[in-house]
Amino acid sequence: MKRLTLRVPSDLIRRFDAAAASKGGRARLLRRLMEEAAQAPLPELQEPPPGRLTGKLGLRLTPVDLVVLEREAASRGQSRTQWTVALIRARLHGRPQLSRSEAIAFVEVQRELRRIGVNINQIARALNTAVMEGAVLDLEVGQLAAFSDEIRAHLVGVRDAFEGNLAYWTPGP
Repeated sequence: MKRLTLRVPSDLIRRFDAAAASKGGRARLLRRLMEEAAQAPLPELQEPPPGRLTGKLGLRLTPVDLVVLEREAASRGQSRTQWTVALIRARLHGRPQLSRSEAIAFVEVQRELRRIGVNINQIARALNTAVMEGAVLDLEVGQLAAFSDEIRAHLVGVRDAFEGNLAYWTPGP
């Protein structure tokens, strides 16, 4: 059931309450007046476009819980609403929920991996087109191995970051 809230002048509400007293009260009279005004058939319900926020959730928390929530959200650089939405989405979808600083860090990791990939492609192209002596070839192969180790380390870091993010949003034992 939906809720309707409106502001009316004090004298109007007093007069309306007096009229509603003999008709079952304020809510009953309002419902009856709305039903009379809305005699047209109900329109078909339309699905909201995907990704559009249409639902609203209200929470009542104790003052202590609210302070802890605000502190936790602030520690991640989020508002309490952003933090609560991230918590719900993490639980519903089981995917990491990144704060702005985490998202920026992941973009930097992607840039670094892209840079390393470009370097590897350049080395591979050079190896394919050049005839190299043993020492030069060993140097290039060694550099490829170093890049490979660097990529593995970055990938482990990305995996650990995602697992840490999911662990943050998952309730403890």
